[in-house]
Amino acid sequence: QVQLVESGGGFVQPGGSLRLSCTSSHITLRYYAIGWFRQAPGADREGVSCVSSSDEETYYTDSVKGRFSISRDMAKNTVSLQMNSLKPEDTAVYYCASGPWCYVSGRPADENHMDYWGKGTLVNISS
Repeated sequence: QVQLVESGGGFVQPGGSLRLSCTSSHITLRYYAIGWFRQAPGADREGVSCVSSSDEETYYTDSVKGRFSISRDMAKNTVSLQMNSLKPEDTAVYYCASGPWCYVSGRPADENHMDYWGKGTLVNISS
C-alpha cells in the first residue's frame, strides 16, 4: 500500500517556526502534486498548501499566506512545509497527500482529489 510519511511536528510557542517534511518509499513525489492538509480538533480537514508536479503552481490558504512556504527536494524525494510566525490557530494534525493536481476546475484541490496520504504529524502552538 502506497503511503506517505510526515515528520517535523512538535510543540512550539506562538511566533515560533517548524518545518514539516513529507516523503515516501513507495512513490517518486516529483511526479505528483503534493498537498498539505490539516485538521484541528472538532474541525473539518482543510487544505493548507500545495505544489504541482511541475512546480509551476503553488497554493496557500489565505490564513497562512506570507507565513508558510512549500518546497521540494527532488534528491531527497521530499516536500517540505516551512511554517513561520506560528499562531495558536495553526494547532492541528498536519497531513501530506499526493494527487494529480493542485487545482481542479479553477478551485484548490480538496481531500477528495488526493490519492495517497500520510498518517499525520501533530503541530501544537501554545504558550
